[in-house]
Amino acid sequence: MANVNTFRESTRAWLEANCPPSMRQPIVDFEDRCWGGAKWKFVSEDQRRWLDVMAERGWTAPDWPSEYGGGGLSKEESKILREELYRIDARTPLFSMGLFMIGPAILKYGSEALKRQHIPDIVKGKIWWCQGYSEPNFGSDLAGLQARCEDKDDHYIINGQKVWTSYADRADWMFCLVRTDPDVVKHAGISLVLFDMNTPGVSTKPIKLISGKSPFCETFLDDVRVEKNQLVGELNKGWKLASYLLTHEREMIGNMGQAAASAKTLHQHATDVVGLENGVLNDSALRTDIARWEIDSKAYELTAERIRDETQAGQGTGATSSMLKYTGTEINKRRHELMLGIYGQQALGWEGDMFAGGTMASQWLRTKGNSIEGGTSEIQLNIISKRILGLGATG
Repeated sequence: MANVNTFRESTRAWLEANCPPSMRQPIVDFEDRCWGGAKWKFVSEDQRRWLDVMAERGWTAPDWPSEYGGGGLSKEESKILREELYRIDARTPLFSMGLFMIGPAILKYGSEALKRQHIPDIVKGKIWWCQGYSEPNFGSDLAGLQARCEDKDDHYIINGQKVWTSYADRADWMFCLVRTDPDVVKHAGISLVLFDMNTPGVSTKPIKLISGKSPFCETFLDDVRVEKNQLVGELNKGWKLASYLLTHEREMIGNMGQAAASAKTLHQHATDVVGLENGVLNDSALRTDIARWEIDSKAYELTAERIRDETQAGQGTGATSSMLKYTGTEINKRRHELMLGIYGQQALGWEGDMFAGGTMASQWLRTKGNSIEGGTSEIQLNIISKRILGLGATG
């Protein structure tokens, strides 16, 4: 216990000394969350410094092996670090598909050379990764993907199209599912490869959403050369990796609303707008709705923490990632709907200072996409019913 307490005390002291005050403020827009990479424009010197000092300690990936630049912390130490970051409302120094998705896959399935090449840069935030999974006509039916990867002796050549590739127009590298054997059952014959987005033949086109922004892109692959040493895992065995990555993606999407929720509570927003009477919100219906949301949000947070502990203990995540993704999505949607309810007409405008530049309305609209990306809510409910609840099972 003494060692644990010592670690907490030293971590708390270090964070107090090194986390800039501006990095303890609520996240308001996209640029407040640092994605890193060659094309990233830091919004302030504090944002750059916060990434640099955390990456130097490996604390952008605290439980990754120190030999690749990670923090090398134990499960208990990693949990303490999360708690101390939460205590001071610190922003995540780096929000990255490298950290949440492809990094864990490379550590688990990649060659030593791939680990040495990519993991340190992921930890330092030098690479912005995007995900090449979905294709036109093959969204939920991911195993039906058609992007063709041909063996050319000393390299591969890829032709095809990906869609809904988040921030492909800003990314440096892509982790991409391709079909390396077209003559087998569709779940077989799939491989996972990595390539630089500046490779000749790679082009992107933004997809404008109802929110007015374009986080998603179409990505076109025309005779794209990929070196064979950029294959992750075994050839034609990529479906196992795809499933592993999807569990991480679903957890990431499910957790997206938690950071915003922890910065300024719904109760604080409501207090500012509605006001208090005898120490409680002056709107009983709104007070009830917020209380229900806070209970559900806390239950989600504790469940996610338990599943994280189980995963680090070697029990795996599996189908529970679908539970986190679905529930986290619904909680995030409800939070933004309550925000609209709190601010009323003030939240509905699309432009102008009075409406905060349309931030609330656009963020509310954006949450609707959470029900689709990473696997639709309908797909997640099917997985939960079959693999967690055992419904529809025979025998």
